[in-house]
Amino acid sequence: MTVADTVAPLVRAVLGTQVPVGIRCWDGSRSGPPDAPWQVHLVNRRGLRRLLWAPNDLGFARAYVSGDIDIEGDLLAGLDALEEVADPSRGPGVRIDGQTKKALVTAALRLGIVGLPPKPPAEEMKLARGRRHDKARDAAAISHHYDVGNDFYRLVLGESMTYSCAYWAEPGGDLDAAQYAKCDLVARKLGLTAGMRVLDVGCGWGTFALHAARHYGVHVVGVTLSHEQADYAAKRMVDAGVGELVQIRVQDYRDVADGPYDAISSIGMAEHVGDAMLATYAADLFALLRPQGRLLNHAISRRPRESADTFSSTSFIDRYVFPDGEIEPMAPMIDALEGAGFEVRDVESLREHYALTLRAWVANLEANWDEAVAASSAGRARVWRLYMAGAALAFSANRLGINQILAVRSTERGDSGMPGTRDELLRAHT
Repeated sequence: MTVADTVAPLVRAVLGTQVPVGIRCWDGSRSGPPDAPWQVHLVNRRGLRRLLWAPNDLGFARAYVSGDIDIEGDLLAGLDALEEVADPSRGPGVRIDGQTKKALVTAALRLGIVGLPPKPPAEEMKLARGRRHDKARDAAAISHHYDVGNDFYRLVLGESMTYSCAYWAEPGGDLDAAQYAKCDLVARKLGLTAGMRVLDVGCGWGTFALHAARHYGVHVVGVTLSHEQADYAAKRMVDAGVGELVQIRVQDYRDVADGPYDAISSIGMAEHVGDAMLATYAADLFALLRPQGRLLNHAISRRPRESADTFSSTSFIDRYVFPDGEIEPMAPMIDALEGAGFEVRDVESLREHYALTLRAWVANLEANWDEAVAASSAGRARVWRLYMAGAALAFSANRLGINQILAVRSTERGDSGMPGTRDELLRAHT
């Protein structure tokens, strides 16, 4: 009996017969439809052993990231088809009953995959002990995700070097144009005018800071915990001729003490703050703003019905992508902002825009696969491919959202200084 003959009945028992997936095994045997949108290549026994020890998303991620299992073909289409069957609300659901477990054990013995758990791939991270979201632990988590090579990020993100949801103002536009459109949307909501002083929290590689300085003539202080981001951003400002307008710091937002600022942008940073620190985050930013100063908080949220387990310490996301990341529903963020004294004035969802952005990043990575592997590692490239494809589907399915929350620090008398209409709010005042 071939390996495929042994594995195929288990796949059918767990997922049913509706999954259009082909299986190619280490002995050369195959099963499943030859025209399936994706093929799972069981490279060796170790891949199945990883699944045996962790029969969940973490076990699958370990097998894929290590190269013990490969995924060939249209990953997005394959994952979507798998979700449709595995989710009981959309299909028959995954079934692992007593009979299936018995068959799994029998197959494991026959295939010779029983043994000690393999060592996790080098790309897996488990943060050292310490209080969650203290400054040192946050710095380690940020370094794990962002300090993996600027060349790698350029291949994935494109020339804009923007790692947050783009704004596809023009249907069919390109990724870089959509990212700069997002920067301009933020600038207009903040009401930027020449001479203003702006704090960019979690400034990344400096795209928003550069756009705001170049097109609106503002002075920007950008802070990040990533040394690689800071070095890249600082050089970028000099090369672009706005070095006198932009200062880039390696600094925790909790250590910024040189307010007041006229406006604050926080784009794709609040996901790292943590639920327990939201009140501190909101209070610190409120204290740094002048009266009538505005905050634009651009952050991912999960639907209230979705479990936070996706970001637990034993999940693929926590171990490989965002250590200590916490995605909360939008309501706790608004509650924290209002609790700190902010007045929330505008909320806009960009959920579909993020699905498009992630698909563009996946396309970039796949088109530049060899270069991306050379710039980082095969495991790192695999992490990103799996994470971004899964995230694109999560945004499309409304399991995750992305929202821009505009808040203002009104005066003690309640004067916000805000325009009277949303049309005027979105009008540039250069």
